[in-house]
Amino acid sequence: MVKKEELNFEESLKNLESIVKDLESGTIALDDAIHKFNEAMNLAKICNDKLTSAEENVNKILKENGKLEDFSLEE
Repeated sequence: MVKKEELNFEESLKNLESIVKDLESGTIALDDAIHKFNEAMNLAKICNDKLTSAEENVNKILKENGKLEDFSLEE
């Protein structure tokens, strides 16, 4: 079994969408629905963490001295 942390963003999102579809169908037993809900929340956190990390990386710029620094607009 692949650990959730090892899934890439797209795989995590695809799994999350599948769980949401299953939960929306209304045909899942309560215990299974609770388990799937918890799994979905973990996948949502993984997706959010990956997006936050990507956003932080995009907001950095490489200065002339070769150092990465936070990007900010000077007004």
